[in-house]
This record gives sequence, C-alpha cells and structure tokens, in this order.
Amino acid sequence: MKETYVKKGKSTFLSILILSFSLVLLCIIEYTADCREVRDGVLRLHILADSDSEEDQSVKLLVRDALLSSGAAIFDGSVCADDAVEKISPEISFLEETANSVLRENGFDYNAKVSITREYFATRQYDSKTLPAGEYTALKVILGEGDGHNWWCVMFPPLCLPAASDTEEEYCVFDEDGRRVVSGSGHYAVRFKIAEWWEEIKERLFN
Repeated sequence: MKETYVKKGKSTFLSILILSFSLVLLCIIEYTADCREVRDGVLRLHILADSDSEEDQSVKLLVRDALLSSGAAIFDGSVCADDAVEKISPEISFLEETANSVLRENGFDYNAKVSITREYFATRQYDSKTLPAGEYTALKVILGEGDGHNWWCVMFPPLCLPAASDTEEEYCVFDEDGRRVVSGSGHYAVRFKIAEWWEEIKERLFN
C-alpha cells in the first residue's frame, strides 16, 4: 500500500512539473511573439564611427547632428520600418553627401556609407523604454571602417529624435502587448534575458 502511495505521489509531482513547464513555455512563446511584433514596428538609426579615437567619436556626433538637421523631412518620425526602403532609398545619396561634407570640413579623408539593412541589436534601454533583442530594420551609417563605438536611436516611433514629444503618442504604433513589452523593463527583466538568449542562438545559427 505504501509503495502505491509513493508511486501516486511521484506521478502527481511529475504531472505538476510537466504542467508548470508547459505554462512557462507557453508564456515564453507568447512573449517572444510580442517581441517580434515590436521589432517589426521599429525603424532604427545606427551610426558607427571609424574608430574609438576622440576625433573619430567627435565627428560621428557632428555627422549625426547634420543628418538629423539636413534630413529633417526624413527624420520626422513618420517613416516606419515597412516603408523605409521605399522612402529612404531615394535619399541615400543625399545623406551620404551630407555626411561626407561634414567629414571633409573637419579634415577627415574617409567616407560615409549609408544603407538600409536588417541587423541584430542586443536588448537596449532608452530612458524608460526597452527594446528587446533581435533583428531590426535600420538606416545604417558607417564612417570609414566603422570599427568605433556606435550611436543609435529610434526613428520610428520617434523615441529619441527631435520629432519626439513628451506625450505617449509614440505608443500608438504598438498594440497593448507591444506597449507592455516596451515599457516593462523591470517587470520583464527575466523574459528579456530569455528572449535575448533565444535571439542570440538564432543569430549564430542562421546568420
């Protein structure tokens, strides 16, 4: 009789363990799906300096300021990830010329290369908002060799551009689940880490 109770106890424990694991797995799957929706709705601006020297890092910021100022019609927070290629591609030559003018004016002989790409970003926090790890559409600006520290921001929704306001209007591009992901940096810390771990595995296996 005792052996029967032991077997039943083990069976019950195993059932609870399987159920708990299944619920956790389901939560992770749903969360990664929410993260994917956030990534698909975001357009990033990514500028890489030629090197980490003080001069290269300084001119990187000058190029940034010139691009945001001269390209105000592009960097107004209206170009989203879906129409980035269509709307920005015709302006790439202009953006490169703008960046190269800044480089020449400051005595640098290397050039800027601008492109629209899909690239991997680790989990990044901007103020109170967090973007999960994974592949994003990005307007990428490489100065020279692009071996230096980078500067990045979010073009759409305009979280860190001059077009960004102090209101919550930028959240309208996300559904309710997406808004929870972007604004839940503390509450979702473990989930962010799991999602990043999974995205890193995919990045290594398929890229």
